Amino acid sequence: MNPVDLAFASALDQAQLIRDGEVSPVELTELYLERIQRLNPTLGSYFTVAVESALADAKVKTEAIAHCRDRATLPPFWGVPISIKDLNAVAGLPCTYGSQVLKGNMVDYDDAVVARIKQAGFIILGKTATPEVGSMPFTEPDGFPPARNPWNVDYTPGGSSGGAAAAVAAGLCSVAQGSDGGGSVRGPASCCGLVGIKPSRGRISSAPVGERLSGMATNGPLARTVADAAALLDVMSGYVTGDPYWLPAPNPCFLDVARRGSQRGADRPLRVAVAMTLPSVAETIDPVCEKAVLDTVQRLQDFGHHVEPACPSVAGLADPFTVVFRGGIAAAGIPAEAMNAVNRWFMSFADSNGDFLRALAEVQIMARRITAFFDTYDLLLTPTYMSPPIRVGEWANLDPATVVQNVVQWIAPCPPFNASGQPAIAIPAGFSPAGLPIGVQIVGRPAAESTLIAIAAQLEAANPWSHLRPAIAVA
Repeated sequence: MNPVDLAFASALDQAQLIRDGEVSPVELTELYLERIQRLNPTLGSYFTVAVESALADAKVKTEAIAHCRDRATLPPFWGVPISIKDLNAVAGLPCTYGSQVLKGNMVDYDDAVVARIKQAGFIILGKTATPEVGSMPFTEPDGFPPARNPWNVDYTPGGSSGGAAAAVAAGLCSVAQGSDGGGSVRGPASCCGLVGIKPSRGRISSAPVGERLSGMATNGPLARTVADAAALLDVMSGYVTGDPYWLPAPNPCFLDVARRGSQRGADRPLRVAVAMTLPSVAETIDPVCEKAVLDTVQRLQDFGHHVEPACPSVAGLADPFTVVFRGGIAAAGIPAEAMNAVNRWFMSFADSNGDFLRALAEVQIMARRITAFFDTYDLLLTPTYMSPPIRVGEWANLDPATVVQNVVQWIAPCPPFNASGQPAIAIPAGFSPAGLPIGVQIVGRPAAESTLIAIAAQLEAANPWSHLRPAIAVA
């Protein structure tokens, strides 16, 4: 296998190649480190590249394989490199939260999700770029190079998991950990032609530090294939003592669901609602995004599912959601004067504790209304974003209020399901005239990731995308 094909091989295939002795963890890690050294100055996908620790870990894992009598007993991703978003703690590496004042912030512990990733045998290549405190759907933090879309470097890879998505799309890792508090996994997946899963509330622990958005934010996987995303979700999931929300482990596991779904799809015909726009929030959709949804509708109908226009009411959600969201920004503990203009503007609102709690109660009431919509429907299909990726710096000179207004319109289909805690998946569904990926979002009932994964795997089998590669990544 040539180096480019190896870099773009699925994480599951890489794990099998390592177990079969076709490639070593050292060889695979060195391949990615070379690609990062060559492409990251253009893409800005990594804040920190953990060259020494990654190579040391790869050598230990290569040595262990040489002395392993039964390689089938190894953890599932033994020796496969991965990236971690720089909102999550990795012992021995900086955690900047996208803030220039925290560039030297070394941490001495692993977040629970990172510990699970290590236990699965992954090798951590480094920390990927994020906007300051993960607050924006583009990745252009002050004091750092902007993250750029590998499909067209004049455009954003999205945010806040923009660096993670750019890294996977460019073959700088095979899978990545991201997080999603308002579309921050799904949006970058859509912008970069990837699969991104926002799991149900309680599926993945936020231990040990907790989560500041009252259950609206969660970790999630980014990958080039549904099977890789499902397998990484299996790895990341699970209860940690004291978690405020939790779900039982899936049976069968998500990877098995993906493999079965690619052959059979869902176990029964499903009732699918499709919404092109969100009345009272975002009522205009770009024709390219509309076509992506319509193409997906046709495939779902070809599979025998019943699809009809319908949309849950999200009217009135934006204001209380924003109060909770800016409370999360304030809770980051970074002084306002050290933050960028938009985050300073968010913090200028003097919300009281009572304001926060009233807003949270309103969000929870509306979340019940959103979730009740799924008493009638198994799935909801929407655009992921209302228009293709924006240019890097496109909104840099706008006042903060206008930036936020633009953001709300662009990412409108995503935040309602952070509020409701439901699972959602973004999958590739075409390209814009500028050669930029376009994705669609599929939302499921609470705790029903398996249904989403089965449908996504069926759509992937009918319209494969993992063979597509940005020109910059294969030159």
